[in-house]
Amino acid sequence: MADRSQESLELYEILMDREYPSDFCEMISRILNTTWTANRMLGYLRYMPHLKEEDIVDEMLGILSDRDRIRRKKEMEFYQGKINELYANGLDNFDEDNDA
Repeated sequence: MADRSQESLELYEILMDREYPSDFCEMISRILNTTWTANRMLGYLRYMPHLKEEDIVDEMLGILSDRDRIRRKKEMEFYQGKINELYANGLDNFDEDNDA
């Protein structure tokens, strides 16, 4: 799995300070290992101080779902841009300008 961001380490510490089991804290902070995902969970924890483990897992799944939806949207925008280039420039120019 990828290295953990500073925010992910901060998430681990906050969960530990709230006395969740260490294995649980480790799992959540390893899964939410990017700055964006960890910050989303940190924001949630700021406004919801007393949560059951199930609530944290549910929020984690929501964050991951949002991340995947945004990633797919960006991919679609990229490929739509390539299609637009193809329509604008034709196949001859498309092959020369793009190695993919």
